[in-house]
Amino acid sequence: MKIIGIGKNYVANKDEISGLKDGNQVIFTKPETSLVTNNEAVAFPSCSNHVVYEVELVAKIGKKGKNISEADAPSYISEIAVGIDFTAKDIMDTYRAIKGPWALAKAFDGASPISSFKDISNFPDLNNINFDLKINGEQRQVGNTDFMIYNFAEIIAYNSKFMTLEPGDIIFTGTPAIGAGKILKGDHLQASIEGELLLDFKMI
Repeated sequence: MKIIGIGKNYVANKDEISGLKDGNQVIFTKPETSLVTNNEAVAFPSCSNHVVYEVELVAKIGKKGKNISEADAPSYISEIAVGIDFTAKDIMDTYRAIKGPWALAKAFDGASPISSFKDISNFPDLNNINFDLKINGEQRQVGNTDFMIYNFAEIIAYNSKFMTLEPGDIIFTGTPAIGAGKILKGDHLQASIEGELLLDFKMI
């Protein structure tokens, strides 16, 4: 199973999309060991002192594909979940300074908690899905897929040019442009899709 992440993929103002859409998507990967499921608590990583949360919709691939067209791409999604892409910002800053890869900042154990998945049939319009994140009961992030620079179809088509997508692969599709921030031990995170609470866990 591959875990693919899309960076810098949301805008605060839809008028910005055309100017930012240059065809070069920001792609990174995460190991399977970064996943946390079943709303289990997430251990704050010992490797970092500054971890940042980003709520994201997560698409699961349902069938094998390579060089997928944008027109066919939605049919490769079987399910959607909501997840958190945690980033060790202090590690990220260190490697950005030397123009190194993001891997260590994104790959630590617990960096990718995800909810249970909902069948794609629950989402008739992939370009209009609402999701949000609350921390300790306070709204921190609110997103709608209409604010994506690259939509689900474009993400799948682009990635499939470089790698074969296989059943069970999951794609973190980007976080809302506003609201990402620092997480602390003891924080209680709750993420929803269309008002339905799906992800509910604590940092320990």
